[in-house]
Amino acid sequence: MKHRQSGFTLLELMLVVAIVGILAAIAIPTYRNYVVRANRSEAKVAVLQTAQALERCYMDSAPFAYNATGCTVPATMTLTSGTYRIDVLVPNANAFVISAVPQGGQASDTGCGTFRLTAQGTQTVTGTLPAAECWRR
Repeated sequence: MKHRQSGFTLLELMLVVAIVGILAAIAIPTYRNYVVRANRSEAKVAVLQTAQALERCYMDSAPFAYNATGCTVPATMTLTSGTYRIDVLVPNANAFVISAVPQGGQASDTGCGTFRLTAQGTQTVTGTLPAAECWRR
């Protein structure tokens, strides 16, 4: 009676490990880029919502002023995800600068870096990518 062994050879196992390694080498950086872009979108939404709140305060106050007493916009807040800190600077009654500063793992994002929006609508970034590209995506 002949007994036949079943199982995988070392060559088959190494081939599967190599394929999984190649897939991981492609998938992990792509996933990381997706997460960074999603966090950027969350920061841009927070900056624009803060600007809208400041504009409402400006329109509701007489005389018009961004630092109106009834305004409930905090000077600093952190997104619930913890990826960005939103800073609001009101240097005078007719101006503001809102910044989204990357925090934690997002701080390694050198592409866009810190997002800034002024009362005049100027959109800038501190990263290596052009501001228009960062604000558009």
